[in-house]
Amino acid sequence: MNNPSLSTRFALRAAALVFALAFVLGAGTRAQHDYQPPRLSDGTLDFRGIWQARGTAYVNIEGHPAENGVAASKSIIVDPPGGKIPYVPEARKQRDENFRARATADPGANCYQAGVPRAVFLPTPFQIVQSPGNFAFIYTDNHAYRLVEPDSLPHDDGIDFFMGDSRGHWEGDTLVVDVTDLGDQTWLDQAGNFHSDLLHVVERYRRLTAGTMLYEARLEDPKTYGRPFTIRQTLYRDTAPNARIAEDECLEGPDGLWRHLSPFDEKALKRHDYPAELAAEAQALAAAKQQ
Repeated sequence: MNNPSLSTRFALRAAALVFALAFVLGAGTRAQHDYQPPRLSDGTLDFRGIWQARGTAYVNIEGHPAENGVAASKSIIVDPPGGKIPYVPEARKQRDENFRARATADPGANCYQAGVPRAVFLPTPFQIVQSPGNFAFIYTDNHAYRLVEPDSLPHDDGIDFFMGDSRGHWEGDTLVVDVTDLGDQTWLDQAGNFHSDLLHVVERYRRLTAGTMLYEARLEDPKTYGRPFTIRQTLYRDTAPNARIAEDECLEGPDGLWRHLSPFDEKALKRHDYPAELAAEAQALAAAKQQ
């Protein structure tokens, strides 16, 4: 019997590859479908734990190339399809000015609280604390936190908060958080993408597996954006024993700029020496001015 022709062998191998890929994808889909998430005593989904985004969307939510040791990132904007923020023309100009001055103008670099949704995809983890009828987010940076009140309570309109005013409800197993009163003093990322005091964010949190959660947020701001847009990011649970978030502090330097000081920072290992370091910096600045 003759061997199959080259084209026949290629077709058989291609079919086998397609079958194997379909099996793997199907297994992954079934794993998510069959996942039974933990629940609290009142039947609501249990989100408790330490969570973190693993990408670098915090640099630019519209996506960015790899540079300065930071991995590249695709846009996390899923609507509109092009992955770009639908700025009105004047707001686009302001965004470009922010980008040029980002090294010093970024509110996050000056130790402002991150705001929503930026706090969710920072390169530091956050913790969800939950009990029946209660839900809170606690963030690593700047001691920031959010309490999610039930949506039966009205928003505290007219008062601006860095982390906004959050009201939540359940749609099946998805937690929906409506956030208003965010002010205009925070950015969306390090690239200067911003919003006005009219920003309205609707977040959706849904557990996919024991170690992953899907985060989605719809941002609406008629002063800044020509239409609402939606971002989406996978969050990962820290399953290490005794996982916890670390304390982050901000201290003002001799140049008037504020700096983060956390266990992720080398200087935090000698925190008790930090005032001496600031004094040395001040002396160096004074010496430089005299030259």
